[in-house]
This record gives sequence, structure tokens and C-alpha cells, in this order.
Amino acid sequence: MTETTVGIGPGAQTLPGDGGSTDMVLNIGPQHPSTHGVLRLKLVLDGERITSAEPVIGYMHRGAEKLFEARDYRQIIMLANRHDWLSAFANELGVVLAVERMLGMEVPERAVWLRTLLAELNRVLNHLMFLGSYPLELGGITPIFHSFNGREELQHVLEEASGGRMHYMFNRVGGLKEDLPAGWLGRVRRAVGVVRGQLSVFEDLVLGNEIFRGRTAGVGVLSREHVHAYGVSGPIARASGVDFDLRRDEPYLAYGELRDVLKVSVREEGDCLARFECLLEQTANALDLADACLDRLAELPAGPVNLRLPKVLKAPEGETYAWTENPLGLNGYYLVSRGEKTPWRLKLRSASFNNVQALTELLPGTLVADMVAILGSMFFVVGDIDK
Repeated sequence: MTETTVGIGPGAQTLPGDGGSTDMVLNIGPQHPSTHGVLRLKLVLDGERITSAEPVIGYMHRGAEKLFEARDYRQIIMLANRHDWLSAFANELGVVLAVERMLGMEVPERAVWLRTLLAELNRVLNHLMFLGSYPLELGGITPIFHSFNGREELQHVLEEASGGRMHYMFNRVGGLKEDLPAGWLGRVRRAVGVVRGQLSVFEDLVLGNEIFRGRTAGVGVLSREHVHAYGVSGPIARASGVDFDLRRDEPYLAYGELRDVLKVSVREEGDCLARFECLLEQTANALDLADACLDRLAELPAGPVNLRLPKVLKAPEGETYAWTENPLGLNGYYLVSRGEKTPWRLKLRSASFNNVQALTELLPGTLVADMVAILGSMFFVVGDIDK
């Protein structure tokens, strides 16, 4: 008897004449698949087309929510500002707003406007990273040099104020760590002007590039129904026609007084190009909001930027929920207190965690060649997923 092997591996199941085919399972990651952190995508392929996709997360999980329970209300700020390392100030802000709401605390007016200014500067820093890195992921190296030039202008003034480049630790329960250096507001205004002047580069060099438009227009369309189903938020949701922004719809800080300046960028297409356009327009508007804050701060008299707190800070027994419009979307903070100096529970709802789940809907039916374009257009930070 003669035995003949007609195929090995997938070929063993695709015998001559049977007309069958075998799907291939492809792991993208957990090394760096053109993203900002460690993510694994489990893809099932039919030839070059993706038939299913599963984001596998948890490779950077630090257990921050559990660590919140072992730190007092001053110390948890350090844990909170690290999950989205591009939005450290905004992360701190949400935690202190939750604690202040629990305490029924009202911070000084000067601190409110300074927080608003710093939150918008942090928003621009976050968006500039993606405005530069997304074209890089598609093969265009030049935009990232322009984005880092703009980031350095803002990093200088934020470092001068807080002492930190990435993790600012500048928020405090009751306000800010300290007042700002003399002449700092003028230097911020100059930095904002420099960054605004560079945004035309992304309009002309990126959006005006036919290769970029060919790789992104009509690719990775996220429907409005899937935005609601997965809890997607931020510029990704607004690019799919979901017109929602907490700064306008449920104002906090000084956003209620900035309604005339705040413009929410919305698109209907829901594709990669629409997401990039929303991000760019939101960056320009954040600079306008920063200028408006600078104008208001110039009018305010000198005054405190924080409140005097007891040596041991205890929140009353109860629970509260605070949420903010972080650069990448909605961040929520569910705080439960048993009257001690540490939270009994602090549940963090991070924007990237929900946003990245939508990849299970976006990737199936697309080509492998479009995967990086879709993945990069979700504008997520992996630490913000894993917490």
C-alpha cells in the first residue's frame, strides 16, 4: 500500500478537488503593532480579508483601582494620572473633582480658570501626538516632527508650572498645588500662538495628501449604532455623528462660561479620515479655549489657588460619580467612601477601554492592509485600557 501526503498544515485540509478553504488565525502582538503600548489582536483571516477580530488586553494591567483603596485622597492622584500618559492633568482632574463633590467643596475662582486652561493645554498635547503619529503609521514621517515641535512648546510651559513633563501632579483636592510663576501666562500665550501657526501643516501636508486620503476615506466606518452599543466617546464618537461633549452638554470647571468659544466638531462619515479631521478641529478649538482662559485670568485679581485642608483628609460616608471630557473621550469616577481617609472603592471608567472594543465591529470585512490604518485612527492609549 502506498501513502501519499498531499498537504501539511492548512493545506492538509484543502485537498485537491474538495473546493474547501481554511481560515488562518493571526496574532498581531502583543508586541508593538504600530500602537502606543502593548495590545494583542487575534484575527481570523480568509485570504487577505479579516473575518473576525478580538482585542486581547491586560498586558499592562497594574491594578490601579485596587491600589486606590490603600492610598489616601492625596496619594491617589499619583495613581490616577498615569493610565493615559498623554492626558495626565486631565486624569488627575477627574479624581479631585469626585473627591471635592463628595466633600461639597468649592474651589477658588482663580483655580477653576487655571484648571480649565491647563486641561485644554493637556488636550492639545494629547492630540498633537496622534496628529503626528497617525500619518507615521501610514508611512508619512514628516508630520511627527512638526507635532513634536508643537508639543515641546507646550511641554516647556507645563513643566515650568508643575515641575513634571508627563506626570504633572499639579492638581490637589481644593485647587492646585501652587500659583504660577511670574510672567507664565504671557509665555503660555506665545506657545499657543506658535502651535496654532503649525496646524496648517496638518491641513496641507496630511489632509491635502492624496495617498493619506486614499488610505483613510471610506475605511473603517463605525456606525452610530455601534458607537452607542459599545459606549464609544470622544472624537471617535463625534466622527460618527454622535454630537455629545460633556464640556457643552454638562459643563464643569469654567466651560459654562465658554459656550461661545467652545465648538464641537462632528462628522457623519465615521471613517478613519473623519476621525482625523475631528481630532484636528478639536485641537484648534482647544487653543481658542486656552486663549479665552488667558483673557479671563488676566482680568481676575490676585487670589488663592487652593483651600487649606486638614492634616488628615476624610471624605464623608456616601458615594458620588464625576465624569469629564478627557482628550480621548469620557472618563468616569465612581467614588464610594466609608468615612475614612482612603476610598472604599474608586471605579475608573476610561475612554480607551470602551473605544477599543469597537474594533470587533470595525475590522471584520476589511483587508489586512487596512488594519493599521483603522487601529491607529481609534486614538487610544493602552494604559488607559488596562488601568
